[in-house]
This record gives sequence, C-alpha cells and structure tokens, in this order.
Amino acid sequence: MLPQLQLLPGAISEIMANSSDSGYLTIADRYGLLAATLDETLSESERRCVNRLVRSAARGRLSLANILS
Repeated sequence: MLPQLQLLPGAISEIMANSSDSGYLTIADRYGLLAATLDETLSESERRCVNRLVRSAARGRLSLANILS
C-alpha cells in the first residue's frame, strides 16, 4: 500500500516558476515532482505542468542540481 502524499497548495506552480528562473531542478523539486506523479487528485493543468518539467529535464533544457533547495 502506498503512503498518502499531500502536495502543498501551489507547489507545482512554485516548482515551475523557480525552475524557469534558475534553469535547474533542485533535489526538493524532484521529490515534489515524484510526489505529484503519485497524486491522483492533480488537476489536468497541474499534470501538464509536471509533464512539461519532466520532459524539459529529460531533453536537457533543465539541469539537475545537487542542492536541496
């Protein structure tokens, strides 16, 4: 059984804004995206944002930083 995960309100938009400004995803951002992929209550627009962030990282448009936050 998977543990219950609750994202903070506005977490996805915060990750989106921070990563577009900085050009990278932090460790905390990546854990937030992991939690978001497991959240079945995400709205369609939040799900699209998560997909966009993951694709950007996979294509090298966003770097993966080894800093916590």
